[in-house]
Amino acid sequence: MFMTVYQWKIYLFAGLAERLGTRALEAEYAEERLSAAELKRRLAAAYPAQADLIEVSFVARNQAFASDETELYREDELALLPPVSGGSGAGEDAAEEGPIARYAVTELPLAAQDVLSLVHHPDHGAALLFAGTTRELTAGQRTVTLEYEAYEPMALSALRRIGEEIDARWPGTLCAIHHRIGPVGVGETSVLIAVSSPHRAAGYDASRYAIERLKQTVPIWKREVYEDGSEWKGHQTGPWDPLAPPAGELP
Repeated sequence: MFMTVYQWKIYLFAGLAERLGTRALEAEYAEERLSAAELKRRLAAAYPAQADLIEVSFVARNQAFASDETELYREDELALLPPVSGGSGAGEDAAEEGPIARYAVTELPLAAQDVLSLVHHPDHGAALLFAGTTRELTAGQRTVTLEYEAYEPMALSALRRIGEEIDARWPGTLCAIHHRIGPVGVGETSVLIAVSSPHRAAGYDASRYAIERLKQTVPIWKREVYEDGSEWKGHQTGPWDPLAPPAGELP
């Protein structure tokens, strides 16, 4: 008896792509739709050596994180995202905000003053800039360089969403986030977060909130390259839940 089978395509990133040796998996299933949990179960069964990492990864459907219960369709843009490590283009942001976008994922070096200028406001008495840089020694191991990778369109949307959350929690506070991808050498900057607000307390709180949400929700991964090897870093051995609500309540 002839059975119809459907082609499914799942994009992979960072350590998961490296372990499986491909940027996209193509599978044939009898169903045209599956839950996210079922898709992960089938992939884990098909690749048992990588089942541990598949288990802690999240499915993205059409560039949004999907819960286990989310129904997926084979025509969807599907990706399996390993836990993020951190944390292009100006596109529509540039059209609204000038030549430099407030939220960007880029291979170019980051300019602190340019990012800080994006949150300038004449009524704000506090402006802060957080810069994340590549350190040379981590737990006694010497880093040669870092290599960042992103699911770029989804990462850019996630950065904008952080800005929206900050505006909801601290009304009037402005935020800009730029993140590098590609190689970032020792001493170079990988991420800049600028915030400004009428008062410094909100600025400090918003800056800390931005980096913590970036680590939780933005699909950007980091590989540390050492003198004797390399390793993808992130929450790949512990719980990671990008769908968890932000900590705390709205003020």
